Amino acid sequence: MVESDGVGGLVTTTYRELADRVERYAAALLDLGLDIGDRVILESDTSGHAIALLLACSKAGVAFIPVSPETPDKRLHSIISTTAPALHLQSPTGARQGIPAEVGTARFGPNGLAVERPPVARVRHRREASATDPAYMIFTSGTTGRPKGVVMSHRGVVAFYRGMLAAGIVGTEDRVATTSPLQFDFSLLDIGLALGSGATVVPVPRAALPWPRRFLAFLNEAEVTQVNGVPSIWRGVLRHELAGLAELEKLRGVLFCGEDFPLPELRLLQRARPNARLVNCYGATESMAASFTDVPNPLPDELEKLSIGFAYPGAEMTIVDEDLVPITEPGVVGHIHLRAPSLFTGYWDDPEATRAAQVPDPLNPKSGQLVLRTGDLAYQGADGELYFCGRADNQVQIRGNRVELGEVERRILEFPGITAAAALVLPRADKEPVLGAFVVTAKDAQQISENEIRAFCKETLPAYMTPHELRVVDSLPVTPNGKIDRKVLAASVA
Repeated sequence: MVESDGVGGLVTTTYRELADRVERYAAALLDLGLDIGDRVILESDTSGHAIALLLACSKAGVAFIPVSPETPDKRLHSIISTTAPALHLQSPTGARQGIPAEVGTARFGPNGLAVERPPVARVRHRREASATDPAYMIFTSGTTGRPKGVVMSHRGVVAFYRGMLAAGIVGTEDRVATTSPLQFDFSLLDIGLALGSGATVVPVPRAALPWPRRFLAFLNEAEVTQVNGVPSIWRGVLRHELAGLAELEKLRGVLFCGEDFPLPELRLLQRARPNARLVNCYGATESMAASFTDVPNPLPDELEKLSIGFAYPGAEMTIVDEDLVPITEPGVVGHIHLRAPSLFTGYWDDPEATRAAQVPDPLNPKSGQLVLRTGDLAYQGADGELYFCGRADNQVQIRGNRVELGEVERRILEFPGITAAAALVLPRADKEPVLGAFVVTAKDAQQISENEIRAFCKETLPAYMTPHELRVVDSLPVTPNGKIDRKVLAASVA
């Protein structure tokens, strides 16, 4: 591992040092009397010690729940109330206070585990961890407003890593930059990809990500060869530091996931790093990911949509219609169902939501096999490859008409000079909601009027799919996980 030392230098951790650290942390956890299956909150950014600690949790049979130091107190307390963890862990510089008295607290760092308040004494009922035991829990937003815990087993995680490593994305000489927060399962994908390949993990400092020049300077200093992250981490670089990106001679791979990579931006990235291998990763937290598809190099001029290809070896994606009948005809949109050994165990303490996501295999409903109903839409290409079409619940209604927001965004992105777009329904006081869009233009683009964009949309879209309100903005706000924050956009016009 190579990481920032916080004062302008770099610190290296060898595999031997990591293994020794894992042993010490695992022994310390067991000395606290934790039982197999107990939960531990791991509040930290990605670091060498945090990675060692999550591996130690797995070794001790303890399920870790990663959360960000930026997590609001109320959300953290909701997670604690839901999962009843035995222990809350944070780094020496962590500032979290007010952890409930029934939860033990400790800090981890170079000196090992420093216990501040021991966990409540418990009786150990288990002797040995099983592959089916929970390895970790990732919390995502829930439809009810309550955070939803996705439980992944050791078996599921290992099965996913084996499928991912079959893609041969990195090797032992690579340095893999991870840009996602530890609470986002994308970071666990990065860690597994690097460690499973014998490569080097390089956590990018969170403070460097919003600043394109600092971001590139760190990648250069750490001699990064592979960068993983959501597409939005590249937006500032592609707008302001394209020349600097072209100078990163060691960068030979980019893996992106979590949202569509706008094709105008992707073409810029290819232009700056023409020999880099770009991989489009598709999947959900409930399976970590499902496919790894190489982006054509160069992108054909006529290409309108990236393929998400086929599931990784050992898994399979099927699309079905509303009646659960498999779709075989190219171009017909259906619901993606994933069968894989890496599926999540369930949502913590939410059997109803679990039953809605884990459904009988539509191809063999009497077999007892469960598959993941992803909630995503896709259609097949001529060779059976899949093309992602957005969420099933990403369809909105405008004046009684169904509108797929992704289609509106794709049309806007075809306008010369526009590099990013987000469409959403905007509420209006005492009036019907309207379709709105926020757009970002290229740095050197001429001034674009809202009427020009609207007229351009009307050329191919029906009137009800043409944005009623349009705003040109400097950038699109993103969530802590790097996805476009549509709630912030909606609030800006409230």
